[in-house]
Amino acid sequence: MTFIRRHLMIASTAVVACLVLLLWCLGYGAGAQWLASASAVAAAVHRSIGMIRDMLLGRWGVDILAVTAIVSTVAVGEYVAALIVVLMLYGGAALEDFASGRAKAELGALLDRVPQAAHRETPDGKLVDVAVTEVVPGDILVLRPAEVVPVDGRLLSAAGSFDESAITGESLPVEYVRGGGVLSGSVNGASAVRLAATASAENSQYSRIVALVQEAAASRAPVVRLADSYAAPFTVVGLLLGGVAWLLSGEALRFAEVLVVATPCPLLIAAPVAFLGGMSRAARHGIIVKNGGTLEQLSRVRTAVFDKTGTLTQGTPTLEEVRISRPLGTDFSDAELVTLAASAELHSSHVLASSVVAAALGRGLDLSQPFEAVEHATDGVSAVVDGHRVVVGKRTFVEASSGPVTEEALAGGQLAVYVGIDDAYAGALIMRDPLRVNAAATLAGLAELGVDRAVMVTGDAKATADHIASLAGIHEVWAGCRPEDKVAIVKDLAPRPVMMVGDGINDAPVLAAADVGVAMGAKGSTAASESADVVIMVDDLARAASAVRISRDTIRIAVQSIWVGITLSLGLMVLAAMGRIPAVAGALSQELVDLATILNALRALKMGDRNAGSGGGALPRLKTPTTQRSRTVRSPSRSS
Repeated sequence: MTFIRRHLMIASTAVVACLVLLLWCLGYGAGAQWLASASAVAAAVHRSIGMIRDMLLGRWGVDILAVTAIVSTVAVGEYVAALIVVLMLYGGAALEDFASGRAKAELGALLDRVPQAAHRETPDGKLVDVAVTEVVPGDILVLRPAEVVPVDGRLLSAAGSFDESAITGESLPVEYVRGGGVLSGSVNGASAVRLAATASAENSQYSRIVALVQEAAASRAPVVRLADSYAAPFTVVGLLLGGVAWLLSGEALRFAEVLVVATPCPLLIAAPVAFLGGMSRAARHGIIVKNGGTLEQLSRVRTAVFDKTGTLTQGTPTLEEVRISRPLGTDFSDAELVTLAASAELHSSHVLASSVVAAALGRGLDLSQPFEAVEHATDGVSAVVDGHRVVVGKRTFVEASSGPVTEEALAGGQLAVYVGIDDAYAGALIMRDPLRVNAAATLAGLAELGVDRAVMVTGDAKATADHIASLAGIHEVWAGCRPEDKVAIVKDLAPRPVMMVGDGINDAPVLAAADVGVAMGAKGSTAASESADVVIMVDDLARAASAVRISRDTIRIAVQSIWVGITLSLGLMVLAAMGRIPAVAGALSQELVDLATILNALRALKMGDRNAGSGGGALPRLKTPTTQRSRTVRSPSRSS
């Protein structure tokens, strides 16, 4: 019944075909022809309504050929062929639904896992089941074995094991200790645990992924518009060839026979099926493509731009040295300087801020809540801590409020976080953020894919930027950039399209300005993810190259499928024009063309998976949750 409701025209035409066959067997040939012809004309009128609507919007599709084929076969008395064309036309739509359903399966798997309820612990220790939408930060939740984590939270139990494969692509369960940040959408292990909710369902990681997937699934690929662009010339060719065949043969039947095989449903269905397959394949590997234009743009990327901190580097700088500026009269010890700086950075979203806080906590220092804290994008933070006015960030930023600042001498790969206290320069925290292990391989992989130019844009000092760039194999570096500088640089770069890869709030403007913005969303901010066209849910830089590879595979298969359909249809049209293919046989042969092109388009689901991780190792598939594997242990300082 579901099929009949969704495909009423197919069902009704099939019923008419059965009645036509019955009438013909009973000797009522005229009645059979009248019924079949009336049904076919009704279908042509139904299809014409949508066709005219599209034409008024400027979209000229192959429906013109289909409708003309139906009318012409009825006119010359080939009513059986007319019914087959109707079945072929609407059957193609049914095949598209089937193929698209398969392509969407991986995307749907994410949506099916959305948790609906949570076990909230009341102050007297009882458990109450509530809708996940009712959970607020601070609620204590109990998670039973194998249950999906409903919201982002902080582990209250001594330890817990979680399968994060559906979120990050991490194939092995991750074990957290008390205080560790747990992602919504991950699956609890074999033991019940307690969590403190740190976000509502709407603001949790898994909900953001679901929103991105839904946005991606609703978009229309530009290659589908490319398929539409083939329709007008193909229609003209079909009509001209049919007209020539009629003129040379003197038979109107020949015109109908040509048009019967000139109804290439592959133009309408192969491209969207390939597009959905490519999106599904990307999602399976932790890469969410947000809009229809992105696959086509990614396939043509010529320039790749990278942020440094948290993108090319690991994003977890470690504190190597504390330098006190004693000549300027400060009287703070190393521990006091780190404590004040970390307290000021306590609520900052910048990756360096979290590293400063982690360094202070690692030294066993007690932090204070900051007051009047203000974050100045890419520059630093100012706050009042224990009665002291503290500024933390770039040298120029600290100098503007604290007077002269000594520029610290740095070794290769080091970076300095400057600190001013009570309007005087107090010292610097010397940190090091190592290059990602697969950064150089990722750049090499992009070069193999035809990305001709690689650029680094960063707000960090030139010496540090140059060191990281040389290790990664990047020869063009723009250092000391503010957000507006990055936007201007990206807008002026060539050749285009330009892909920008970054993370964090400070990268949001330049991600939006690039032709294709790619956000490292596993640890990045919501602002960056919302500004980007592609979100990588795995903390793996190699997925940037994988996204380009998948998009190129997808577009190549989509265009290839279009040409397969066109080539087969043109061959059949020539044979029909020569009188070699009767109308009924031609109509049946078009179904085989449809099937061939759809099967080819479905290759986008799997094509090249063995190579998708080039530049950084093979991509893991999203796996069925399990707890019977080796575990990765993460500490409470891990960002969630």
